[in-house]
Amino acid sequence: MPKIEIYTQMFCPYCSRAVRVLREKGVAFTEIDAPHGSAARREATARSNGGTTMPQIFIDDRAIGGCDELLALDRAGRLDPLLTP
Repeated sequence: MPKIEIYTQMFCPYCSRAVRVLREKGVAFTEIDAPHGSAARREATARSNGGTTMPQIFIDDRAIGGCDELLALDRAGRLDPLLTP
């Protein structure tokens, strides 16, 4: 199973949608709370090469972007192959 991490913040509709998609896919993932000004937020920004929006999603340590990118991968049929071993 790939390692999936998602940095989120409270009350973020994009974060909620991305988490819902991952849950619907039935994959295990780690959700990391990354509110403004936190060390986790700085870590997400650094890992994503400057991405400042939430969520920031990583699959096997590869930054895939946020909710829009996750949904685009799914629509293109490219998400499921990333989620299977």
